[in-house]
Amino acid sequence: MGTDDLFKKRRAARKQRKHEYKIPKANSFLIVTEGERTEPLYFEGIKKLISEKIGAMVDVVEIPFIDIQGQGSSTGKLIEITDQIVKDAKVLYQNIWIVFDKDDFTDFDDAIEEGKKKGYFIAWSNQSFEYWLYLHFYYSDVALHRHDWVEKLDKIFKEYQLGDGCYRKNYENIYELVNMYDGVKTAIKNAKRRMSGFNSERIKPSQFDPGTQVYKLVECLLSYLDE
Repeated sequence: MGTDDLFKKRRAARKQRKHEYKIPKANSFLIVTEGERTEPLYFEGIKKLISEKIGAMVDVVEIPFIDIQGQGSSTGKLIEITDQIVKDAKVLYQNIWIVFDKDDFTDFDDAIEEGKKKGYFIAWSNQSFEYWLYLHFYYSDVALHRHDWVEKLDKIFKEYQLGDGCYRKNYENIYELVNMYDGVKTAIKNAKRRMSGFNSERIKPSQFDPGTQVYKLVECLLSYLDE
């Protein structure tokens, strides 16, 4: 091998190492959601508030870097997708959250454990994200099918004249709608009340119905609005 060829290979290797180097990003969030509509739209609403408030306080607080990606997929597959997103990302995320529901998936518990082992935070809901939305208005510890939670939200949206009077998964301002009457604080309070009876060492998430850990992610994000 000639000297020129060896030099070119070494230079290419240096470029490759430089390309693979990830810059750690303080206060950064990657939120990967199972749903392609409601969940990412909800978190985009929080992201907007954070950007607007901290945008005027950049000298005091660094704006959190929040990357939200909606993926229509099963729970186990979602872990694999997250792995790929993290691998391809140009930054090193400080907080990686995965949001998914139990629905009818049989790998729900396994996916939660696998994600935790990889260092991801899991904001799960049993049965669905709609239960978390319901908690913005009322408390409930009654196990219902996900379709029933949609029907309950439908009645609430009609009662409070939210949106066009019925619940839809594609409201771009879904966060603002459910927070119309200080709903987010109510949801966090209701979720904590419900989850106070959850012990992960004795009960599997799939067995705790209804239940949700979404409040942990929401609390984490809203902490930036308290600055």
